[in-house]
Amino acid sequence: MSERLSNISAAEPSSIELTLAEHLHAGFPSPAADITERIDISQIIIRHPETTFFARIEGDSMQDVGIFSGDLVVIDRSLTAKDGDFVAAYIDGEFTVKEYRFDKKENCAWLIPHNPKYQRIRVNEENDFVIWGVLTHTIHNLSSKQ
Repeated sequence: MSERLSNISAAEPSSIELTLAEHLHAGFPSPAADITERIDISQIIIRHPETTFFARIEGDSMQDVGIFSGDLVVIDRSLTAKDGDFVAAYIDGEFTVKEYRFDKKENCAWLIPHNPKYQRIRVNEENDFVIWGVLTHTIHNLSSKQ
């Protein structure tokens, strides 16, 4: 399948407030006076705590959309997958993360990798298949000091 999810765990609601620096420009530095409010990051990334899980990505099949091996993804099991969503899916005994596409013409679904090394996966009634949840966020470490 090319992608594995590891360390799947339920999200535990907790409040972590951080300072929000508004209008952070990627060009000329913004003055520190723009720091105006505190935000609770858990309220931003966890909408349904009882059905939200975290998983760590293993593999490179989604690297072209910015989901890399080692990234932490937030998965909400209460959401219904729509065409174009990124999903955690269980197919024929394995978990994978892919883009979900439904093909009305062929009456099948496709799991689309985003790395040219991998083939898309055709899903039909013969497969043992379930969409386990919809990815809502990915947490990617940009620091060289991990």
